[in-house]
Amino acid sequence: MPRKGDVPKRKPIPDPMYTDAPLEVRRRLSKFISGIMQDGKKSTAEKIVYGAFNLIADKKKDDPLKVFEKAIANVRPRLEVKSRRVGGSTYQVPVEVAADRSLALSMRWLIKFSRSRSEKTMGERLAAELMDAHDGHGRSVKKREDTHKMAEANKAFAHYRW
Repeated sequence: MPRKGDVPKRKPIPDPMYTDAPLEVRRRLSKFISGIMQDGKKSTAEKIVYGAFNLIADKKKDDPLKVFEKAIANVRPRLEVKSRRVGGSTYQVPVEVAADRSLALSMRWLIKFSRSRSEKTMGERLAAELMDAHDGHGRSVKKREDTHKMAEANKAFAHYRW
């Protein structure tokens, strides 16, 4: 951390493949590809994501970017719980999630649960998880619902919010 001032938030480079999409969507897609990437192999990650988008276009007969955006919107959490230590005991305090963090969590959950699926290739797994999230079911959507249930169950401790 720097001693003086805040570090400015850098914006990701927009995705070069979908030039007709809005700039924010292209930036989101670029960030998603970076999340898929392992060991610095960005071209492999791009092949996985674009292959998944081709599968989505074939199966859904819809624009894959719209499916991607709807999937992220369905997985984004609005509330989460954070631990707060008060007087020797720890409480799970529900707090609202900032926009950047909710986007990061939704992408992380989509990637995590698509990796744990049973389809043969990562492109098929990712396409299936994105289509499930678009339709409002799947493990990533369940994770969001569980997070919301946890926050709802602990709303009695909301007065400990800081």
